[in-house]
Amino acid sequence: MAQKNPDPRNAGPKPPFPEQTQPHPGHEGKMEPQPDYGEKTYKGLGRLTDRVALVTGGDSGIGRAVCLAFAREGADLAVSFLNEGDDANHVKRFVEDAGRQALLLPGDLSVEAHCRKLVEETVKRYGRIDILVNNAAFQGPQVEKFEELDAERVERTFRTNIIAMFHLVRYALPHMKPGGTIINTASIQAYQPSAGILDYATTKGAIVTFTKGLAQHLIERGIRVNSVAPGPVWTPLIPQSFGGEKVKEFGAQSPTGRPAQPAELAPSFVFLASDESRYVNAEILGVTGGQVLA
Repeated sequence: MAQKNPDPRNAGPKPPFPEQTQPHPGHEGKMEPQPDYGEKTYKGLGRLTDRVALVTGGDSGIGRAVCLAFAREGADLAVSFLNEGDDANHVKRFVEDAGRQALLLPGDLSVEAHCRKLVEETVKRYGRIDILVNNAAFQGPQVEKFEELDAERVERTFRTNIIAMFHLVRYALPHMKPGGTIINTASIQAYQPSAGILDYATTKGAIVTFTKGLAQHLIERGIRVNSVAPGPVWTPLIPQSFGGEKVKEFGAQSPTGRPAQPAELAPSFVFLASDESRYVNAEILGVTGGQVLA
C-alpha cells in the first residue's frame, strides 16, 4: 500500500542520475530512470466527464501525464506531438484503457497551417473543443555563450513555444463555448531565467503575459485562461538540452532536493480544467517544489 502523505523530499527519484543525452525530440522510453506519469497511481473522479481536450506535446513528459489524468477523469483526447510515434501510441493505449477516445495528431506546431489542422481534425472527430492545453515546447541544448543562440534557433523556439499558442487559440475559439478552459504551460524559467537557454526562458515569460492578457479578454465569453509554471521536471527535455553533470544533478537546486515527476504536475491541470476552479482566472499556478515565483 502506498504511503499516505509521503515526505515530499523522498516521493520521487533524487539525483545523482545516470549521465545521458538525447537528440531532439527526446523519447520518454529512453530515459533512466523512467519518468512517473501516473499510470499506476492516478485515480480519476469524473471531474472532466465527456469533455474534449486538445493537448499539445501530449506524447511524453507533462503532456503525457495530463492526457492520462484527463482520460481517467472522463475526457476524450486529441494528442498533438511532433513525430514521436512510439511514445504517442503508448499514450493512445492508456487513454483507451480508461474507456476514452484518443486522436493522434503528429506534426510541427511551428507551422501555422498545422496549428489550424490540429483544431480542424479535433473538431471533425469530436465536434467541439472544451479544453485547450498549450503544453508543447522546444528547448535547445544549453549554450556556453550568448552568441551561440543563433537566429534560426531563436526563431524556432518562439514559433513553437509562443507563436503557436496565438494560432491555436485563434483557430480553437470558434469551437469553444462558455465554460471552456485554456491552460498554458509556463515555467520557473519565466521568473528565474537561465542564460544558457535564454531563448526558451524568454518564451516562458511571454506565456505568462499571454495568459494574463488573454484571460482578461476571454472571460467576457465565459472562457477561463490560466497557466501552470513547473519548476524542474524529469522529462525528455532534460537529456536533450543538458549534458553530463547537469543531468546528473538535475533538480538538486529545488528545496525538495529533487525534480518533480510529470505525475506531480497533472493534478494542477485537472484542477484548472475542472469546474472546481471556475472562479480561477488569469492565474499562474506554480508547481516548483518551493522555488519562488516573483
